[in-house]
Amino acid sequence: MLQKNGIIPSKPLFYNTQNNAVIYTKDLIKHEGSYDYKAICIYAACGFFLDDDTYYTDIKYVKPATKYTINDGKLKLEESPYFEWYYNPRDINLSKATDEFADLFHDILNTETKNKKVILPLSGGLDSRTLAAGLKAHPNLWSYSYGFKGGIAETQYSNKIAHAEKFAFKEYEIGEGYLWDAIENLAAINGCMSEFTHARQMAVIAEVSKMGDAFVLGHWGDVLFDGMGVPDNLSFDEQIGILFKKVLKKGGRELGMELWRLWELDGDFDDYLMQRLETALRKINIDNANSRIRAFKSTHWAPRWTSTNLQIFSNSNENILPYYNDRMCEFICTLPEDMLGGRQIQIAYLKKYAPELAKIEWQAYDLDLYSYKRFYHWSNLPNRAFNKAFNMLKKPKILRNWELQFVGEGNEKKLHEYIYHGSLQPLVTTQIVKKFESLFHLEPVKYSHALSMLLTLSLFTKLKGK
Repeated sequence: MLQKNGIIPSKPLFYNTQNNAVIYTKDLIKHEGSYDYKAICIYAACGFFLDDDTYYTDIKYVKPATKYTINDGKLKLEESPYFEWYYNPRDINLSKATDEFADLFHDILNTETKNKKVILPLSGGLDSRTLAAGLKAHPNLWSYSYGFKGGIAETQYSNKIAHAEKFAFKEYEIGEGYLWDAIENLAAINGCMSEFTHARQMAVIAEVSKMGDAFVLGHWGDVLFDGMGVPDNLSFDEQIGILFKKVLKKGGRELGMELWRLWELDGDFDDYLMQRLETALRKINIDNANSRIRAFKSTHWAPRWTSTNLQIFSNSNENILPYYNDRMCEFICTLPEDMLGGRQIQIAYLKKYAPELAKIEWQAYDLDLYSYKRFYHWSNLPNRAFNKAFNMLKKPKILRNWELQFVGEGNEKKLHEYIYHGSLQPLVTTQIVKKFESLFHLEPVKYSHALSMLLTLSLFTKLKGK
């Protein structure tokens, strides 16, 4: 039977190029094959594998918008994708575009959630809020939110959203060191294809997954319905430069280069990454720079990073992802870029279809959707200055995931059990591990990603040896 990998695939699928055998995420780690060292260097630097790369030279990822058949565990790919990103903007105003979005959004939600008890994670952003608006009439919905112990009180916004729509709702607090009880289970779920500092869902998934049949998730709405922050006429070479900076995580380039030297790979790491980005971007036949960069991110970033961690949800329940829907992707290709910037359509949608939610503060500004533009007005400068000073005087808050995982004596002890585990040393030397751990202690914000990637590689080699 002919099957389709979505325009933005929600579940990674792999195959062995030697015999076309299907490889599922859970089987990746145990594969016996030659390492693709250059691919791993990019992974270490960026936090996701690029294009169809994996840890191995003979295992490839089934690309987005691909048709395929599976017979007796063998995968046969169609020769060409069924969709290519394009930019064909219509002459349409914001009101009309908002109504079209609403019709499409509601149809997707109504169709995919019919007769299901849905689980809705809520946050202080716009994507989950639009889901709350679209699901306000759903007869069987349970919602939740979580914050960090000692962190910013994100749940205050979620609580207001749930209260406004009369959703059943529960708050959770994610405590320090939650990762260590779940890390090997997480590695098995995502195949060590994503680093671990963003997987805070693991702290609550066992409980929240019992509350319904399907998670409804707002992932990728912030990319589809916003601009990429560049001039529309940015040259191709300038677009490559922007992507080079965007894909590299803080401290990631240094780790990628260090591994490149360790493994004595030919050429230069920067040149190789730049060449890979150029090859990938040239395949996207769009002149508008914002649209082209969005298409690149949706082709590479979403499936290889976002979808990898979505497996935490799909490992327990069905995932419903309206912004991943093929029809939503096609809709985006027809909208003018000047209409997508600034989250205009989502904001207009909330004001028209759920004004009670539009009156709740947007976490990014702590102002509601009718007044958030005042945030940058000169009249708001004293208030911003006061809030900044007040927050600095208060006890420091947990702002980042890694602070719960790597900071403190207990966390450090657990971290050492993995990154200095003997199984890592054939792949990465102890000297490199010590170097980046020292750099982390000096500049934790900059080098937390590199440390997390070393932790991920340590789990990969440990589980591979079991």
